[in-house]
Amino acid sequence: MATYDLLTPALLLATFTIAFAIYCGLRVAGRKPQVTGVKHNQLFGPFLAGFLVWLIGPIERLMVGRVSPNVITAMSLVVCVMTGVVVGLGDLTAAVWLYAIGGLLDVLDGRLARLSGKVTIRGALLDSVADRWGEIAVFAGYAWLVRDSAWLLAVLGAFGGSMMVSYTRARAEALGVAANGGLMQRAERIVLVAVGTLVAAWYGENPDKLDYVLPIIGVTMLVCAVASSATAIHRWIVAYRTLAAREQAAPAEVVAARPQIPRPADIRALPPLDPPPLHSRAR
Repeated sequence: MATYDLLTPALLLATFTIAFAIYCGLRVAGRKPQVTGVKHNQLFGPFLAGFLVWLIGPIERLMVGRVSPNVITAMSLVVCVMTGVVVGLGDLTAAVWLYAIGGLLDVLDGRLARLSGKVTIRGALLDSVADRWGEIAVFAGYAWLVRDSAWLLAVLGAFGGSMMVSYTRARAEALGVAANGGLMQRAERIVLVAVGTLVAAWYGENPDKLDYVLPIIGVTMLVCAVASSATAIHRWIVAYRTLAAREQAAPAEVVAARPQIPRPADIRALPPLDPPPLHSRAR
């Protein structure tokens, strides 16, 4: 891998750092940037989420009303598939770029849908399913990269944990319970995997340090596996306790919803049935 291949993500990181410094300076000076619809999670709080929204604001204003959110979702899926392919081929620098772009597109599609008033159920379905297929493609690429080492188990653990985070939330919401907490959600997974891949790519540039590449990838996936599994289990416990509390608070409604099966004593107390007419028996 040529050194100049790593200069591009380094330049991107420098640009990101400068933009972050400008954002912090504006807030300190009392000129807080006006951002709307900021959604944040437990690890990346409102400050970092607001910075990201401010950073992609010019792109949003350029695309809103001109590009369909579903097109952005499809682009994000394509980029994630490309990420898996280049990871499997060993081009980790390109993988960092592609995965970062895919993550930004994943943020952008939802914001465009809200800003343009095109939030639909079918769009939400498309987004959720596309995210899962995208993660499958990415983790498949990493699995192929480490297929001849024991780190394959870490990749499989990261894949399984990531899927269970999403499945637990979807299943809980289908039962009427909000389960969207936890430290390792999709945004955190993208950042973790991208940073770990960038570090591995940096070591891979030096022929004397190629042996560090797979362990760095493996440790990254191991952290993702443990944190994702913990998040999924946390959501599972929270959703279970919420449902249990609901059932205890309204036992009469729960019992009433169950089918009532007659007891033997009740059956004996029923009056005897009249025999059917002869023409009915003939049938």
